[in-house]
Amino acid sequence: MSDGHENDGDENVPSRQRRRFPGISSRAYEHPADRSALVALRKLSGFDTVFKALSGLLPERSLRLLFLSDSVRVSDQQFAHLNDMLRDACYILDLEKVPPMYVNQDPVPNAMCIGLDEPIIVVTTGLVELLDEEEMRAVVGHEVGHALSGHAVYRTILLFLTSLAVRVAWIPLGNLAIMAIVTALREWFRKSELSADRAGLLVGQDLKASMRGLMKIAGGNHLHEMNVDAFLKQAEEYEAGGDLRDSVLKILNVLPRSHPFTTVRAAELKKWAESRDFQRIMDGHYPRRSEDKDTSVTDSFRESASHYATHVKSSKDPLMKLVTDIAGGAGDLGGRVRRGFGGFTSAPPRDEPGQDGTGTDGADGPGTDGPGDAGSKN
Repeated sequence: MSDGHENDGDENVPSRQRRRFPGISSRAYEHPADRSALVALRKLSGFDTVFKALSGLLPERSLRLLFLSDSVRVSDQQFAHLNDMLRDACYILDLEKVPPMYVNQDPVPNAMCIGLDEPIIVVTTGLVELLDEEEMRAVVGHEVGHALSGHAVYRTILLFLTSLAVRVAWIPLGNLAIMAIVTALREWFRKSELSADRAGLLVGQDLKASMRGLMKIAGGNHLHEMNVDAFLKQAEEYEAGGDLRDSVLKILNVLPRSHPFTTVRAAELKKWAESRDFQRIMDGHYPRRSEDKDTSVTDSFRESASHYATHVKSSKDPLMKLVTDIAGGAGDLGGRVRRGFGGFTSAPPRDEPGQDGTGTDGADGPGTDGPGDAGSKN
């Protein structure tokens, strides 16, 4: 358990004891889809060199100068409580170099970790004013998790390409080509946010604080008006509700976003916090950074594919259930297509006249595989 920075008695100590994770690899907490993409990118010879060669084109230098000149740099003299959280988060996740952190005047609650050569963390005043100490600690841990995973490089690329897409919108097909890359990067980044939420929990080690922070981001500083269980129930309703049309609308709604929806993040984090993987990390059993070079790309992709297969099979979303039915050759698929969009509601279909009720979506059908699916999915 960490009770302070043992090698330097002048550094501030956490407000309570927290477990430290010496040498922890970001693979320990990364979402499977995030991890497989990062492992593949890291294995590409010269990949980082190529991206860093773009630094002359990217606005990184401009951003650093902007934050230095027009924001407040966190230190022992400025926002000292945030500086304590930052140093403690780096200590817990064993990040040797503490990244610079800035507070930017912006009423919109937000935080980000960017940079090619070295990551920098930026939090807005809206976020600082919204969250209490433990909630903010989880956010700082979230951003340190981004830094440890190397997300800052790709986040910077995403910001640059998003800005570039606007500038070249007048060029025929130019915007279309860039937006295709942006869409792919956004899909990866949404998964990286789930990874960073896990890192925030490892740093704060207070699931209730993480839940409160996500609720406040969604509904403002009105905790007395909100309830965690009801908030998580929204995630279940979001996934399971509606028909195939709603599934398509969900995809369209999330495409332009860099972050997953807040209720979904809360449900995903709670599910991970209750998993054996999380408990193993807390018990000190986790992959080390020293082993990263031996990581198998194939194994990472296999784990990612397994995760998606499990997600599709157990999902209550009408579109995901359709995918499962197609893969399993459900007998009632043709009838559901004939009935149109309404045939793909989340409610199980009624037996057709003349059938005995065992050939469609009954207990032996493909849509009910997996123990305990109904009660634990978001």
